[in-house]
This record gives sequence, structure tokens and C-alpha cells, in this order.
Amino acid sequence: MRLRNERRDGFIEFDFSLGDPDLWVELILPRPAFEAFCAAQRARSLGAAEGARIDAEQAKWRYGRHGPDE
Repeated sequence: MRLRNERRDGFIEFDFSLGDPDLWVELILPRPAFEAFCAAQRARSLGAAEGARIDAEQAKWRYGRHGPDE
């Protein structure tokens, strides 16, 4: 699970993957449902280093080898 945004209206925006963090779905749930979902799925938070690696890999696919400034 990768937390994207905690909105002021109580909704949580997050990415969720099963097995491969490079493939995910974007979800939004109210906080109580988010907490229940994460507990039921035994979700763990994606670390900063892991998230940066995924972002860099996505940039290669989207923009080429060196990113959007190339």
C-alpha cells in the first residue's frame, strides 16, 4: 500500500498492489474503511526508497531513459 493523500473530508487516496509493487490500483476510501481494508489485506506501507524506485522506473517507461527533462 502506498499512501497518496489524506484529504480533509476524511477520505484516504492510496495505491494497492498484490505481490508486485510495479502494478497497482488507485483506491479511495473513508478512513474507517481504509483501516479495515488494510487490516483485512494485511497491507504494509511502501517505503520511501521502494516508492522512489517505482517512480523512476515509471519515468523511464513514460519519458525515456533519463526522465521528463531529457
